[in-house]
Amino acid sequence: MTAGDSPEANKLPELKLDARQAQGFISFFKALPADPRAVRFFDRRVSSFASSKDMSLYIFSLTDETSGGCSFQIASFNLFPVLTNNAFSSSALFSIFCSHCFHGTDYYTVHGENATFIARTYYHTTTALRQLGSGSEGISSVSVSKNMFEAIARDLLLERTDHTLDLYEGSGSNWNLTKTGTPGNVGSFEDILFANNDMQDSPVTVALFPVFRENQCTVGLGFVDMTKRKLGTVEFLDDSQFTNTESVLVALGCKECLLPVECGRSTELKALYNSLSRCNVLLTERKKSEFKSRDLVQDLGRIIRGSVEPVRDLLSGFEYALGALGALISYVELLADDSNYGNFTIEKYNLDNYMRLDSAAVRALNVLESKTDLNKNFSLFGLMNRTCTAGMGKRLLNRWLKQPLLDVHEIIRRLDLVQAFVEDAELRQGLRQHLKRISDIERLTHALKKKTANLPPVIKLYQSSIRLPYIRDVLEHYEGQFSSLIRKRYSEPLNFWMDEERLNKFIALVEVSVDLDQLENGEYMISPGYDPNLAALKNELTAIEQQINDLHKQAANDLDLSLDKALKLEKGTQFGHAFRITKKEEQKVRKKLTNHYIVLETRKDGIKFTNSKLKKLGDQYQKLLSDYTSCQKGIVARVVDTSATFSEVFEAVAAILAEIDVLLSFADLATSCPIPYVRPDITPSDQGDIILEGSRHPCVEAQDGVNFIPNDCKLVRGKSWFQIITGPNMGGKSTFIRQVGVNVLMAQVGCFVPSERATISIRDCIFARVGAGDCQLRGVSTFMQEMLETASILKGASEKSLIIIDELGRGTSTYDGFGLAWAICEHLVEVTRAPTLFATHFHELTSLAHVNAHDCPNLSSVGVANYHVGAHIDPSSRKLTMMYKVEPGACDQSFGIHVAELANFPEDVVNLARRKAEELEDFSQTSNISDGSEKEVGCKRKRVCNPDDISSGAARAHRFLEEFSALPLDQMDLKQAMEHVCKLRNELEKDAANSPWLQQFF
Repeated sequence: MTAGDSPEANKLPELKLDARQAQGFISFFKALPADPRAVRFFDRRVSSFASSKDMSLYIFSLTDETSGGCSFQIASFNLFPVLTNNAFSSSALFSIFCSHCFHGTDYYTVHGENATFIARTYYHTTTALRQLGSGSEGISSVSVSKNMFEAIARDLLLERTDHTLDLYEGSGSNWNLTKTGTPGNVGSFEDILFANNDMQDSPVTVALFPVFRENQCTVGLGFVDMTKRKLGTVEFLDDSQFTNTESVLVALGCKECLLPVECGRSTELKALYNSLSRCNVLLTERKKSEFKSRDLVQDLGRIIRGSVEPVRDLLSGFEYALGALGALISYVELLADDSNYGNFTIEKYNLDNYMRLDSAAVRALNVLESKTDLNKNFSLFGLMNRTCTAGMGKRLLNRWLKQPLLDVHEIIRRLDLVQAFVEDAELRQGLRQHLKRISDIERLTHALKKKTANLPPVIKLYQSSIRLPYIRDVLEHYEGQFSSLIRKRYSEPLNFWMDEERLNKFIALVEVSVDLDQLENGEYMISPGYDPNLAALKNELTAIEQQINDLHKQAANDLDLSLDKALKLEKGTQFGHAFRITKKEEQKVRKKLTNHYIVLETRKDGIKFTNSKLKKLGDQYQKLLSDYTSCQKGIVARVVDTSATFSEVFEAVAAILAEIDVLLSFADLATSCPIPYVRPDITPSDQGDIILEGSRHPCVEAQDGVNFIPNDCKLVRGKSWFQIITGPNMGGKSTFIRQVGVNVLMAQVGCFVPSERATISIRDCIFARVGAGDCQLRGVSTFMQEMLETASILKGASEKSLIIIDELGRGTSTYDGFGLAWAICEHLVEVTRAPTLFATHFHELTSLAHVNAHDCPNLSSVGVANYHVGAHIDPSSRKLTMMYKVEPGACDQSFGIHVAELANFPEDVVNLARRKAEELEDFSQTSNISDGSEKEVGCKRKRVCNPDDISSGAARAHRFLEEFSALPLDQMDLKQAMEHVCKLRNELEKDAANSPWLQQFF
């Protein structure tokens, strides 16, 4: 987020303080504790009270004996000579005073290093900086308008994860911290962050307590979701790369993590810190003494809804997670806010319920939105987000994409519901039509529990509640093959929550207590008949309004002007009730206006005036309205408190509607694409294969101007469970392997997939090593990042995982890279045994598919197969054409020089590259065409050895190494050892006579 070309950067509000005020503020600012993460804003709305010498308006407060209120008397009239008659209500005078005595719009200031950060990051220039104070005591300052502050707050708390936000209010040297926000706890700034935007994700704060014992690491974890008012805890073993921890952070959508400060001194936890960085999680270090479980059950008993016994039973199964939970409750100060009491839930998080996704997989598969996305279809979330409700559906979709299911029955249930919506367009469209009118029930329920709650959340909940019968009726009219499922899943629960003791009771409360007729005017008011005192005040207000209307008619007759058309009666905050006429009409009645009325304001659009009777009635009206508002305030509080008791009902209804919304979104996506999606067949992880016929990448095919070429992927146990994919750059290898991962993820979320036919064997994890970028800020190079991600795969993957690897080993020398790639492939085949797509330019790796079953039985039992992406070189023009088709067999041709030609390399550079390639890799201009009738123009690499030679030679070399390693050298003297080694060497050399590949070693 940047200021860009916004006029904000050119019109910065100025901070005007005299020397004394400046010195007082500087003293206060320099006394603040150092916190490199905190960005501190100072609200200048109060301290911007006009004190400039060019203003000559002064106000004195006087007691008004008749009204018991407060009026204002003008001591100097330079600015407003019209006010000399003192014919204004106190509220009108104060409004005039405020409009002239405050420096325009609200604004904020930032100081010190924070000011430099704001200027460079958001204004892109240090010219925005100003100096407050003089000499060495001065500090840098920058002013920020209200709109700019809101934009910066959204960026700091929702986009970035490296800062916290503090807001101070006060003046001089007296300032108080009134709001603080972190990426994991944005509650204080919700009104700013989501005023005009849906809340797409529920920020979560996590506390970790890692403990190393007996070469094992146990991680105790607690988390809190302030939006849903939910706590959770879990305890698990983890490896040295903290792969389980990272997958939990991703699944929960963690924005902030608490760790004991002592962890920073442990070398064993360096990998954990790297994981937090990869997941863009703000690290907050706390004293180890805060990670305590003392009084935890008692504390949770106050804030958890229901009995404390289930809480005690839940906590009894944990040891280290309790300390994490205790630190979390203390950090977010749950016990300090009475509105939290009895409103939280707690759960045990189960890692085995969801597919594990680490940060690398989320990035590689483009699961979530990124600021670099050119359009919404660049990410899976953006493509699948066709939700209708205001925020609830988006948040649930966000969570589902980070938590794909492992339970076959649960996945099938979701697919059944999506199929029902796909097959019945009337059902789908009817539900979407009504869901569009549903507000964000989750956030409104959360707002009810705040101390500042008022009527708008109650009204919006009411307006959503009265839509539910229509949604239920649409569901009940469905009579398709899944009618019993829809009835059990949605219709019956809705009927339960809508009965007379639950939602209908809330609807009745609102209809009795709120003046619904006033909603058309945008006013939220209690119904006068709800309270006798309110009714009496309402009658008095109505009587005064009638007298004012009668006075309006009298004035029209007196001035001989038509009512409403020429003489208008207006009610505003500045002058209260006043008459208004146009300048043209004023010329007709100028004499009467001067003698019998008081002119308030003369503007281009007309003249505003009043008289003593209207002024008196206006004052009476204002006083009655003030009394009415005060009386209503207490009733509003009671209505809001009563509405808050229905929170459990609202939360249950919100969950039902959000789920319907997301599944409708899946159905809409499946039916609206040019080539419809299909329902995948789901099998348990130990059964079936992964078969995708005519599969496509959903995000790529959704881009404008793309004519996507579908491909088949058949990961079959014992035949092609491990696939090595070769081919030219830009040929589609990366897209192909990613689309397989995306199809599997979509299927386990419960969505139809972009294929002609799909069978998915459930995967417990998707590991992806696709394109690593430099991470210099963390001191991690491209190759090191590649190795870290691969280490996570080797340590964390199981035979139930899906592994996607692209171009491994290119960040180092050719020989080192090939050696690493071969060793990793062999480990994945022999040890991990997971379905794998391995895209590479190391053509030599394709010989793995030809290794003799006798020498490496694991290779044949898993099934290693070669595939390549097709390309064609035109014989006459030498132009390379990508076919984008994945076909069986290895690619025996390198196209790097042709790709360079496509990139418009200079011809001399291309020719030199071709010559050097011929020298290094025995390139030849001759074709492999058997009849020799035609020469192919191009550079085809002629291998000295064919794949079978390499396969058999490698197997013989493998046997030699096994026999050598089996020699008991520690029990032999030098002579015996040399005799055995020579014998093995001679046997190998003898066998090499029939193996060109082995001959190169002798």
